Amino acid sequence: NLRPLMGYLLVEPVAAETKTASGLYLPETAQEKPAGQGVVVAIGDAIVVNGQTYMAPVNVNDKIVYKKWGGDEVKIGGVEYKLVKFEDVMGVFE
Repeated sequence: NLRPLMGYLLVEPVAAETKTASGLYLPETAQEKPAGQGVVVAIGDAIVVNGQTYMAPVNVNDKIVYKKWGGDEVKIGGVEYKLVKFEDVMGVFE
């Protein structure tokens, strides 16, 4: 078990789409790196900046979109996760 520290989320990334809307499959070399998507697995404590407290903008099990190059990869029990900063989260799927 990994508990993220202040200001971080542990996210299980969702695989990028390799098929176009018209049904064509793209080789990995032709794919542009999309914004990251994943499911929040764990949340670190709130972060304090200049006396202001910032809580996590999401909850566990939320599916989120985070910045294209955001997050640091970590492998736990054979599963790859990302540690993503609160500020790198761009949206939540409803």
